[in-house]
Amino acid sequence: MDENILIEFYHHLDRSYFIDNEMKEYADLDKPLSIGFEQTISQPSLVLEMTRILEPEMDSQVLEIGTGSGYQTALLARFSKTVYTIERIAELSETAQKRLETLGYTNIVYKIGDGSEGWEEEAPFDRIMVTAAAERIPDEFIDQLARGGKMIIPVGPPELQELVLVFKDDDGQVYQQTVDLVRFVEMKGKYGWHE
Repeated sequence: MDENILIEFYHHLDRSYFIDNEMKEYADLDKPLSIGFEQTISQPSLVLEMTRILEPEMDSQVLEIGTGSGYQTALLARFSKTVYTIERIAELSETAQKRLETLGYTNIVYKIGDGSEGWEEEAPFDRIMVTAAAERIPDEFIDQLARGGKMIIPVGPPELQELVLVFKDDDGQVYQQTVDLVRFVEMKGKYGWHE
């Protein structure tokens, strides 16, 4: 992935297009904003950074957990072969699909449902982008990550999580490193916060 092309595309991607509520006027601010249903659109700099770290390639099969507004999806789809994106809230998924189709994307596959167990039927994935915080890294995501693949996921308690980069080498060994501290909404399902 060419970082200069990524940055140029990021600057041309109008975040306000992905917001339908009263938060639209704040789209230029580098902060997360509500998109309803207790969900947020992430701050733009973090969306860019997570995409840069994940390094999708033009032949990558990418799994995205949490379609949300479709903003992150658009960035991934521009630099990947196919994005498989899962959103548990039907209204968000359907709205994002309309937005992304209007923008001309034809390489995105949508699913409405629980993303906490991945998308086994379409695995393995070269890249996995998780935009909801898990109590721990789901075993299913590790299993569905291709050899040589990368995953980025926020892991930890509600107040603050570690943004973890996971890499699976050609022998299937898994390595991880913390790249930042973040705060995301909860991943629902068996890997959510069981308070």
